[in-house]
Amino acid sequence: MDTVRDPFRRVWIGLGALLFVLVLGTSGYLLLGFGLLDSVYQAVSTVTTVGFNSPHRLDAGGKAFTIVLILVGVGTALYTFSSVFELFIDGHMRDLVRRRKMERSIDQMERHVIVCGWGRVGREVARFLTNAGRNIVVIDRDPDRLVDVPFASVCGDVTDDDVLIGAGIDRATTLVAALDTDADNLYVTVASKSMRPDLQVIARARSASSEPKLVRAGADRVVNPQQLGGDRMASFVVQPHVVDFVDVVMHDGTLKFRLEELHVSAESTLAGNTLRSAHLRDRTGALVLAIRRPDGSFLTNPSPEETIGAGDVLISVGTAEQLAALVAFAR
Repeated sequence: MDTVRDPFRRVWIGLGALLFVLVLGTSGYLLLGFGLLDSVYQAVSTVTTVGFNSPHRLDAGGKAFTIVLILVGVGTALYTFSSVFELFIDGHMRDLVRRRKMERSIDQMERHVIVCGWGRVGREVARFLTNAGRNIVVIDRDPDRLVDVPFASVCGDVTDDDVLIGAGIDRATTLVAALDTDADNLYVTVASKSMRPDLQVIARARSASSEPKLVRAGADRVVNPQQLGGDRMASFVVQPHVVDFVDVVMHDGTLKFRLEELHVSAESTLAGNTLRSAHLRDRTGALVLAIRRPDGSFLTNPSPEETIGAGDVLISVGTAEQLAALVAFAR
């Protein structure tokens, strides 16, 4: 943002100085006996070096005043005009228009995801969320990183509350802290939770020792990419086909089937019914693979006699149409 604001600051300074010189010149010519219109005309033509004939003959005092006005005014006018030209030549005006358009786009977002850090992890997070149809706002302090970002973005330090506010933290559902250092991720976790205690925060940890610290700071989930990468490589050794299937279902998109979660509210038609009495398979085609209870425990491969309670989360598999039918039926 500094690269955009600095040229505009120069323009405003130049315009203010030019206006001051013109007012000073007009006042001087008024004191020399010129009329108001003639004074403005003489001041403008002198400062801009147009060189039209003076509407009145100048005595020695008038000529001396005009010389001083030329020396002061020409430099001020050149400074102002060069600042204005710089805005257009260097593309600052285009950047400002793009920034204003992006700010309006962010202001209209609701229930979006804020991704802090446009590194390798941040890019992968954004790619997956885009495939899931979620709106994204990216925050990074390096303007060069954000040049080709295909999402709404905010350039700034995430440790600054104003930057988080500019990213729409008051309307977001989730913040992903994927910065380069654990200290930065820890700080943004604390800052975001202090502003929005109900905000879901998913933080990246580079070292195992940082994971409990991030949890204590308020992170709802902590992910160690190195550990996940090692687990994934080991899984390919012992269960390669299972890993491939899960990858296709969760990330690839070549299969019609998807894994989705459904939160059961107290007003849902499912609350209080058993899986058998709800007839989810018959009515929607979706299959419930597991139920997560409010205490965090999982009930895998639930029997038809299991009761669905308010606050449960159903882990289901099915096509997009079947899962959409399940959501509609649950409401």
